[in-house]
Amino acid sequence: MKTSPAVTSGVPGMQDMSVKSSPILRPALVLFTVLTLICGIIYPLVVTGIGKVAFADKAAGSLIIQNSKVVGSSLIGQEFSAPQYFWGRLSATSPMPYNATSSGGSNFGPSNPALIDAVKGRIAALKAADPTNELPIPVDLVTASGSGMDPEISLAAAYYQAARVARQRNLGVDAVRAIIEAKQETRSMGFLGEPRINVLELNLALDQKH
Repeated sequence: MKTSPAVTSGVPGMQDMSVKSSPILRPALVLFTVLTLICGIIYPLVVTGIGKVAFADKAAGSLIIQNSKVVGSSLIGQEFSAPQYFWGRLSATSPMPYNATSSGGSNFGPSNPALIDAVKGRIAALKAADPTNELPIPVDLVTASGSGMDPEISLAAAYYQAARVARQRNLGVDAVRAIIEAKQETRSMGFLGEPRINVLELNLALDQKH
């Protein structure tokens, strides 16, 4: 009686494929493990270490500390609306201005009624806070930045508000202008950007001196 040959696999060539795939699988796993260690552990640790040594302040978030207390970051703006303080730019973040977890602009076009209303409202607020100021209002005081986080204003925007701040603090305008000049930041590398001033640092300097 003849017997049928044993069936070793339901799919022809399956054994050959398993044998051939093992030399390919092993190098792939080794490469995956090595790259994970380099890119996921070693590289981040090295970069973080270099940052903390060479750029300690920036690596920690550029925090502003006053009286042993963190009062903000020089990279993120804060809202000021009291007349004795310099005001920063508008912020379109929600649900509140300068919300660091919701960075972004309003995405309103120049003809959008909502943008026009926001600009008109800001102009009205600036006029109400300083009715005798006849200087042209700098554009950065009535518009928001693309990130909604801009911590700085132009020198023109600071000087525009100097008379109001001086009057509210019973100071001479020259004294306030001197603080602006002391706190201003020049162009990066001498030619990039425009002279500017950090609003939070300016207001803190005012509180410390007056």
